[in-house]
Amino acid sequence: MRRSMLGRLAVAACSLSLLTAFAPAAADGADSGAGRSYKKVGYFTQWGVYGRDFQVQDLEANGSAGKLTHINYAFGNVSAEGTCFTGNVPGEADAWADYARPLDAADSVDGVADTSDQPLAGNFNQLKELKAKHPGLKVLISLGGWSWSTHFSDAALTPASRKAFVASCIDLYIKGNLPQDGTRGGAGAAAGVFDGIDLDWEWPGSAGDTDTTYRPEDKRNFTELVKEFRTQLDAYARTQKRGTKYELTAFVPTAPAKIDAGFDVRRIMRDLDFVNLQGYDFHVSGEPRTAQQSALYARGDFSVHGTVEAWKRRGAPAHKLVMGMPFYGQGWTGVTGGGDGLGQPAAGPAPATWAAGYEDYKALKKLAGSGAYQIHRDRRGGHAWLFDGTTLWTYDDPQVLRAKTGYVREHGLGGAMFWSLDADTADGELVTAVDRGLRGR
Repeated sequence: MRRSMLGRLAVAACSLSLLTAFAPAAADGADSGAGRSYKKVGYFTQWGVYGRDFQVQDLEANGSAGKLTHINYAFGNVSAEGTCFTGNVPGEADAWADYARPLDAADSVDGVADTSDQPLAGNFNQLKELKAKHPGLKVLISLGGWSWSTHFSDAALTPASRKAFVASCIDLYIKGNLPQDGTRGGAGAAAGVFDGIDLDWEWPGSAGDTDTTYRPEDKRNFTELVKEFRTQLDAYARTQKRGTKYELTAFVPTAPAKIDAGFDVRRIMRDLDFVNLQGYDFHVSGEPRTAQQSALYARGDFSVHGTVEAWKRRGAPAHKLVMGMPFYGQGWTGVTGGGDGLGQPAAGPAPATWAAGYEDYKALKKLAGSGAYQIHRDRRGGHAWLFDGTTLWTYDDPQVLRAKTGYVREHGLGGAMFWSLDADTADGELVTAVDRGLRGR
């Protein structure tokens, strides 16, 4: 099931019209970060429990759970009828992973095996157990993603469709009214699992995956959809215990053309708690030349700094901008032209564990330590890559993440987001690097 950031190669199709400063810009009067509380948002992939065998319990075992403020569960799908749904539909929904799959004691956060008659099992139950151990941790359901944004435009098309769509998502994920699946599910079975909703529509007003509908009026409709989510979430919160608040966030693009086509920045930022900025896939392995995928600074190219500035210029407050960081690399093979390999012709995506041209950090760390690859760094640009003379991988390691977390602090941003938690090492090396960096350590 291809629902990962691999699909976000739409950025590469956009005009490279964004010119960004190569040297760090002034911090616009932002504080140094002392005494601030930063968001640390990690995506947990529904399908990672299979091939990668990455369970929610691994976040407790590797120490990451105590360092996160948010987990975004990827993904929830939108039906052709414009509603949130789940079930066991290959390529469309996986209720088995979500809430039906029993886990044994070794894979359970609380060390107790699931029973056959409990209404909630699977990832949802484990997330609930993780929250019990870490009361400050919030879990959001992320809706859409590259492959599952297909019907967003239809769902957001009219006031009536928006109202019905939002109500269905709140019913399923916030109220926790799950479809019955044998002994699993039922009314309120998942209540308390999710603390809000993350909108990952890729992309309103411009092209996304091949089957994703988009319209010129998506920009207006996305604004109204955000408002409808905010209205209904707040209304439901008022029926809960005093002080309850459900968060609303969004994943948003780097390319100025995509920002302008789909996002009324000033208006949506009023209703969103924060946005997670695309900070990766600036270039992807399907392109004919090697290139950086996540540089902090880059002259005449996409960059993290350019993304931050693009959103700020359009009215987004810095403290609501959360910087996206990749826990994976983009790779090319058949690289010719010599030198350090960057900017050179390539034959195609590099062979990899799960998908050609896409490799988890934990695997790239092993390559870096194998002696076959040389690590190259652009210290001013804030990015790194591996090259063995034929194959190149561009990625973020702890040294790059230290530079990026320093930028977050210096520019008064809201924090860091990373895709995805299952790509980190067994001891949570990258999450630790981000946590320490945001603490100024």
